[in-house]
Formats: sequence, structure tokens, C-alpha cells
Amino acid sequence: MLTSNRGRASMVLATCCLSLLIVSMDATIVNVAIPAIRADLHAPLSRLQWIIDAYTLTLAGLLMLAGGLADRFGRRRVFRIGLVVFALGSLLCSLATSVDMLIGARFVQAVGGSMLNPVAMSIITHTFTGARERARAVGIWGAVVGVSMALGPIVGGGLIDTLGWQSVFWINLPICALALLGTALFVPESKSATARGIDPVGQLLAMVFLLSLTFAMIEQRPTVLVVSAVAFAGFLRYESRHRDPFVDLRFFRSVPFAAATATAVMAFAGFGVFLFLCSLYLQEVRHYSAVHTGLLYLPMAAAVLVCSPLSGRLVGRFGTRPSLVVAGLCMAVAGVVLTTIGTDTPQWQLVIAFAVFGIGFGTVNAPITTAAVSGMPLDRAGAASAVASTSRQVGVSVGVALCGTSVDPVGSDVWWIIAVLAVGVAVLGIVSSTGWAVRSRDRVAPLLEQKAPVDVR
Repeated sequence: MLTSNRGRASMVLATCCLSLLIVSMDATIVNVAIPAIRADLHAPLSRLQWIIDAYTLTLAGLLMLAGGLADRFGRRRVFRIGLVVFALGSLLCSLATSVDMLIGARFVQAVGGSMLNPVAMSIITHTFTGARERARAVGIWGAVVGVSMALGPIVGGGLIDTLGWQSVFWINLPICALALLGTALFVPESKSATARGIDPVGQLLAMVFLLSLTFAMIEQRPTVLVVSAVAFAGFLRYESRHRDPFVDLRFFRSVPFAAATATAVMAFAGFGVFLFLCSLYLQEVRHYSAVHTGLLYLPMAAAVLVCSPLSGRLVGRFGTRPSLVVAGLCMAVAGVVLTTIGTDTPQWQLVIAFAVFGIGFGTVNAPITTAAVSGMPLDRAGAASAVASTSRQVGVSVGVALCGTSVDPVGSDVWWIIAVLAVGVAVLGIVSSTGWAVRSRDRVAPLLEQKAPVDVR
């Protein structure tokens, strides 16, 4: 361990986990607030979707950039900037008097959020250099995700019912302040000995593609898909010729990596649909309070908390196939059950469906990361993991955008789509672990071996 004081290293980990807490909790807590925001700001469905997607799309577009900037200019510096910007965005969200102001504030919040989790993970790996210590620290980091998901609906429901929807953003302010204090006192500055290029053109083309695709789905403007197609084609052409691309397209010659990316999009599309549609269904169709809604989310969050570490152990012992098959089938079953919900569906049926969905979603994360980085050269594993993380945010954005295509107030047609995608997760879990897939991965690894970028220190 680089720091001689074990207690100081523990405080570094605690500080980094605070950033994960607010970013992860934001995923569930804001969704619970959507019906209250709709009623207070008189927002149409499309604007409600943008409240979520403005955040997730910005995260998706900036995660890799933030990691590169931190390696180049200092992880502690970028992390502190991220905390300040996230706190500012949260404050602006709470002060919004129109839905468009809230969407703009969510963009600011996401800019800060993009500087937190990937940078915090770099700080942790720099602080805990021993394999055993690092594994323990990463395990604690992963547990915080489950805890934050469990806390989000309960805390959010209580805050909304007592103080209003603005309070779900106020809660970020003291946590950011505490994290800033911890950063100032305990987190050392560090930079990478080497740093990859920024590739602003590739970054811009990727953002144009994602934004135009989401806009076409949410606003139901199919003509905008032409912009998406042009941006995507330009992205592929430019990245394939760039010396130091934003996304190295050679990664996708590995079947396990390509499958992991597709799995992340499909699984997290289901997660985005689950949070968005169920919040509207429970509060607007069933007329439950925000607290009641939060309690009904608890089985899902508890299942994620329990299944995430179990899935990691399964992957370590049996590979990615069993976890992905279980995840896909559980999410598919939950999706089919949720196609049948209505105004008088028994709560026990909802609890079971939510728990089964949580088992599937909790099981899918570990094999996604493992498949993405497996077989990659050590110096490219971080970039491969970042692509997988970006794919998760893209998936949430696509899922929320899909909600606007539903002609059913409970979204039964969308749930059929999610069930099909979940079956695709199971199929990809089988295909990506075949001998053919493994051989494709082994052929890609030598292609990615390259001379290190220029030293920037």
C-alpha cells in the first residue's frame, strides 16, 4: 500500500465510497420523485424522460473523458472538481421552477458525476496496491452500490412525502461537503505515468449519435434517425483511422467483449424501464405514496445487494455463462409477469416480480465487467471496463426512451420488449463463452499490445 497509515487508506476508501453513494443513489431516488415532479411542474411524459436521460446520456458521453483528464491532470484535482460541480448541479435541481430548468440542472449534475466514480476507482487502485487489500477495497466499493440502491427508494420516499421532491437533491449537498473534506484531508494527488489522448472529434460524434437517437425515440421524430446514422457512420470511420481513438474499435473483434457491451445495454435498458415505469405505475395508477412506493422497491434492492457478491463468486468459479443465463432468465420472467399488472394487481405479485427482477439485475453486473476485461492486455483493461460502464448508462437512457413509445398506461408492451432483450442476455451468455468466442478474444489481445503513450509527468 502506498500510504503507510492503514487508517488513512481506509479514509481514502470511505471518501471515494461517498461519491459512489450519491451517484448510485441518484439512479433510484430521482425516479421515485418523477410523479411528484410531474404534478408540481406540469411536465409531459417526454420531459420526464429527459430528466433521467439528460443525466445518463451526459454520464455515458463523459465517463471516459473524465478518466483520461484525471490521469493527465491529477485524480484528486478532477475528483474535487467533480464533487463541487455535482453539488452545484444538485442545488440547481432543487431550485428549478420549470421542467426545462430541471433538465438543464441535471446536465450540470451529470458533468460532475462523470468525474466521480471512474476517478474514485483510479484513486482506490492507486492507494491499495496489494492484491488482497485491493480486492477487499473493491468488494466494499461494490457493496456500496447495493446499499445505495436499497437506501434510495426508502430515503427518497420519506423525503418526498415530508419535504417535497426538491429534497431528493438537497440530500446530496451534505454528502458532497463531507466528501470534499475527506478529499482535502486524506486523498493524495496522483497522476498516470502515461496518458492517452482526448480525441474530441470521436467524443463529439459519439455524443451526437446518442443524443439524436434518444431524441428520436423520446420525441417520436423518426426523421432524426438520419442524423444518428450519419453520426454513427462518421464515428466508425473516424475512430478506425485515429491513432489514439476515443473507443478502440478493435475491442469489438473479441466476441466476449462485444457480447458484454450488448449485454450491458440490454440489461440496463430493462433497469431504466423498471425504475421509470414502475414509479409512474405505483404512484399515478395505483395512487400509492412515495414512501409506499419506496417500500415496494425494497425487495428488488435487497435482491441486488445479496446477488451481486454471489454472482462475483460464481463468475470466479464457473465463468460468466451461468450468471448471465440466470440473469437473463430472471429478468425475462419478471418482464413477462409485469406485462400482466393492472389497477388491482395484488401487492404480493408485485413484490415477487420486483424481487425476481432484482435477482436477475444483481446477477448480471459481475459477468459484464469480467467478460469486458478478460484477456485484455493489462494497460487496456481500464479502457475496456470504461466502455462497459458507458454501455450501462446508454442502456438506461434507451430504456427510459422506450417508455415513451408505450400506448398502455402500465407499459405492458414495453415489458414485452424488455423480456425479449432479457432472453437475449441469456443467449449472449451462452454464445460468448463458446470456444469460438474465446479464440476471437485470444486473437484480439496481441493486436492491442502497443507502445505506451507519451509520458506526461
